[in-house]
Amino acid sequence: MTRGRAGDPDHGVELLWRAREREPRPGLSLGRIVQAAIELADAEGLAGLSMRKVADRLGFTTMSLYRHVPGRDQLVDLMVDEVTGEHPDDVPSAEGWRARLEAGARQAWRIRKRHPWLGEVRGTRHLPGPNAVAHYDYMLSTLIDTALTPSEVIAVVGVVGRFVDAEALLLLETQREERRSGVSEQEWWGARDTLYERLDRYPAITHLWTAGGWDAPEDSFEFGLRRLLDGVEALINSRDEKRDETQQCEECGRPLEPGASGRPRVYCSRACQQRAYRKRRSG
Repeated sequence: MTRGRAGDPDHGVELLWRAREREPRPGLSLGRIVQAAIELADAEGLAGLSMRKVADRLGFTTMSLYRHVPGRDQLVDLMVDEVTGEHPDDVPSAEGWRARLEAGARQAWRIRKRHPWLGEVRGTRHLPGPNAVAHYDYMLSTLIDTALTPSEVIAVVGVVGRFVDAEALLLLETQREERRSGVSEQEWWGARDTLYERLDRYPAITHLWTAGGWDAPEDSFEFGLRRLLDGVEALINSRDEKRDETQQCEECGRPLEPGASGRPRVYCSRACQQRAYRKRRSG
C-alpha cells in the first residue's frame, strides 16, 4: 500500500519529481490533491491541514488520498514545491550579481507573503522538488562568477534563504495573532500604556523614543535585505581588490585568462571543470 511508504525518503523523491509530469484527468489525481491542500493551508494554515480535510474538500474518502500520496509530510513537500514554481513576478534578467540575487530573494518573499503557511514548514529534512531545486540553482548562479569561493557561494545563498524564512515566520506569527484576537498588531501594542509608563528608567529606550525612533519604523525585510547584501558586496569587493591577476587553473595549473566579464575564473576550460567535478564525486 502506498501509505506504507510514508517513511521512505527515496519514495518521497520519486513522488516529488514525478508530480511535475502528472496529466489532468477526471476523478482524483495528485495534482487536485496538492491544489486542494494549498487552498486549505492558505485559509487555515498548516495547523488546519489534514488528509481528512483535504479529502472532504475534494469529496473523496481519506483512504483514496493515500493511493496517491503516502502521508501528510509528503503532501507538505509537494505543496511547497508547487507554490515555489508559481513565480508571481518573473525574475528580471538583471545585470550584476547583486541585482540578480536580490531579485531571487524578493521572488521568494512574494511567494511567502502569498502563502504564509510556508513559514510553518520547519525542520532540515524536507525533500526539495524540481521547482525548489531550480530556484536554488538560480540563486547559486548569481554568485558563481564572483570572487567568492565555492563554499562561500553556498553559505551566502543559505544565509539569504534563512533571512527570507525568518521574515516569513514573523509575518505568519503576526497574522496568526491578529486572526486569533481580532486586534491588529499596531492596536495591541498601542494599548500597552501600563508597560510604557515603566520604561522611562531605561536611558537608551527613552532617548530613541523621544527622538521618534518608533514613529516610522524601518521595513524589516527591506532594511535587512539591503544590509545583508551590503555585507556580501563588501566581501566580494575586498576579494577583487586583493585578487592575484596571475591565478592558475585549480585543475591543471595553467595560467588563467581573464573572463569576458572581468570576473575571476577557477578553471581554464570546461574540460578541467568537469574533471574536477568527477574527482570530487569519486572522492
